[in-house]
Amino acid sequence: MSKSAYHSLCELARERALIATTASVLGWDQETFLPVKAVEYRAKQLGWLSGKAHELATSSAWEKALGEAEAEGSTDPLESANLREFRHHYDRSARLSRELVEHETQTSSRAKSAWMEARKKSDFSLFAPALGTLLDIARQKADLWGFAEEPYDALLEEYERGSTTAEVADLFGSCREAIIEIAREAVENSSDTPANLLEGDYPVEQQKVLNREIAESLGFDFEAGCINTVTHPFCTHLGPDDTRLTTRYDETDFLSSLFGVMHEAGHGLYDQGLPDSQHGMPSGQAVSLGIHESQSRLWENHVGRSRAFWEKWLPRASDIFPDLRRFSLDQFLEGVNRANYSCIRVEADEATYDLHILLRFSIERRLLNRDLEIAEVPEAWNEEFRSLFGFLPPDDASGCLQDIHWSMGGLGYFSTYTIGNLNSAQLFKAATSSEEISCECDKANYLPLLEWMRKNIHSAGSIMLPQELMLSATGEHTNPSHYLRHLRKRFCQGD
Repeated sequence: MSKSAYHSLCELARERALIATTASVLGWDQETFLPVKAVEYRAKQLGWLSGKAHELATSSAWEKALGEAEAEGSTDPLESANLREFRHHYDRSARLSRELVEHETQTSSRAKSAWMEARKKSDFSLFAPALGTLLDIARQKADLWGFAEEPYDALLEEYERGSTTAEVADLFGSCREAIIEIAREAVENSSDTPANLLEGDYPVEQQKVLNREIAESLGFDFEAGCINTVTHPFCTHLGPDDTRLTTRYDETDFLSSLFGVMHEAGHGLYDQGLPDSQHGMPSGQAVSLGIHESQSRLWENHVGRSRAFWEKWLPRASDIFPDLRRFSLDQFLEGVNRANYSCIRVEADEATYDLHILLRFSIERRLLNRDLEIAEVPEAWNEEFRSLFGFLPPDDASGCLQDIHWSMGGLGYFSTYTIGNLNSAQLFKAATSSEEISCECDKANYLPLLEWMRKNIHSAGSIMLPQELMLSATGEHTNPSHYLRHLRKRFCQGD
């Protein structure tokens, strides 16, 4: 194959990546250091950059290079995969106007401030206008992209390539009752464990020391990353050798920050494992949120909440935090894996977490299908919450305003959190089927596990679609049985 057309396309893709990562830097700054009065101008900056990236990705030069590269064809699997993904994303991008893209970016940038104010005052009505605008934009995008059965299909395709809403609904339906039952049993089994069992004196500076040591031990490269403090923790990849983790601190509960760091470090390890030489190409990008979330949940839960992990790290944590010296390993693990229903998703334990995703998946589908009006969201949320959890949230802040994602325009992707949970158990089982990896995990040496993920998940980028990648790595498509077995072992039979 002549390299000229393909190389021209790759150069354009790298240019677009420069614009996108520059916008990501501004987005990271907005979440960490931006003064309140600067929000409006930052919205304009981000809107302009998203418009420029969109303009480039739908330009005549891009279309010409893509068409010529496709016409020439390729026998190289990596190039063929890139061309497949370039075509898919071009066809979708070309259906959206620059005006719509900029409008969405500016709206979501402003909506974050509206959400923060509404959450602070626990008043959904303050956020409702912004959500209504973002919902209208999401419906416009879905209509422009087209969908087989419902608008959620078109939005889901942005986050979980190759999946349909019906497939996800069937997947969730196949394990819904089991998830509800496991959650109920886990909460009952934890009823004698005090909620404040592990509360103590955990100064922030000491938390930072432990967080860094543990993230480093998992393989996170701090010469190519850092940890910052925010209200809502996240991980962002700003380009080769620049992955930012964020967390928040509670001086009475060091585990909240630690598990947040392990979760975000899981995302960061994936980003750091993507091939730098392919940056800007589909082959250098994470394949889906369901795969990305599998990495964060694997390190947070399968590693971070295990007995082997704390056999190694509890003595070190006790050196840093003398309050921990009062606990035996069994007592400490009882607190770590205590299950209880929580109104807040990001504070939910492993056993009850997926109930939050089932709720959000239902609400979003109803909104997109016009079966639910914006003003009805608080009541609908509370009704579904009660059906899953058995009680009502006390206010909007603990209910429909708890997450930042709607203000970011994140409609259509909450299902990927549970897909990630299912994938995490399946990948961990596949990796630890190797006796060497299993033995090293038992000694809390997780670098062989990371190497397995590097080889089977990270280095693949988007060469394969998500379910193809799961099949390649584990021998089967996403199968809930592994996750359910893991939950039952940990919460219903003991870890």
